[in-house]
Amino acid sequence: MRENLIQIKDLEKTYSTEGSFLEVKKEPQLVLKDINLDIKKGEIMSLVGESGCGKSTLANCILKLITPEKGEILFNGENILNFDKNQTFNYRKKIQMIFQNPYSSLNPKMKILETLMEPLIIHKEKNKEDRVNEIIDLVGISKSDLKKYPHEFSGGQRQRIAIARALILKPEFIVADEPVSALDVSICAQIINLLIELREKLNLTILFISHDLNLVRFLSDRIAVMDKGRIVECDNTEEIFNHPKDSYTKFLLSAIRTIKI
Repeated sequence: MRENLIQIKDLEKTYSTEGSFLEVKKEPQLVLKDINLDIKKGEIMSLVGESGCGKSTLANCILKLITPEKGEILFNGENILNFDKNQTFNYRKKIQMIFQNPYSSLNPKMKILETLMEPLIIHKEKNKEDRVNEIIDLVGISKSDLKKYPHEFSGGQRQRIAIARALILKPEFIVADEPVSALDVSICAQIINLLIELREKLNLTILFISHDLNLVRFLSDRIAVMDKGRIVECDNTEEIFNHPKDSYTKFLLSAIRTIKI
């Protein structure tokens, strides 16, 4: 049995909504409610649910971009919520994110080489050029592409660049937040297959966030279903599809669309 890389225990996050001085102050909204979730080393765990259910908020808590009011997030047994500045800096080398929109996630003023070099410089890595050459070969980017700017690429190529940037520091864990929703179906299939290939080659652990159950069936080892800030069901992929237990999971399954991978 695989060991846990991430353990989330009793996590809660509240957002306060501030209106104008003429509006009645609204009550704080509990966005994450008693989240308990384990993510095992080397697996692809998919987190599914409709927009607004709290998927991205949970991802941002794991990435330590926002702080929950309650609970624990353990990474290799250490609670990241107790990390100091230096520990957080080192943690963010081990955990990276692939964003939804490749058009907005890359700096338009930076050449691709600069984009890939920047994390290596910040973390004072050695053999920077060797690492860049290694990673572009893995994701299917040519050396000549390094001299170009993001606007010179298609959406699929930009997402490959974004994946290269996420992998450049050799992380253990990748959060992929709707990474193919802005792409055409044929390009979507290429990126999904690339992620599966990279998981095998690099022994990555991936949290794949999506609202599309049919898509995640193809790549997931396990699926966690989220509704209104709660994990309502979590099981291996075939169990979720063949024997769903929660009524919300059954609702999602009834609404899936067909995608050919």
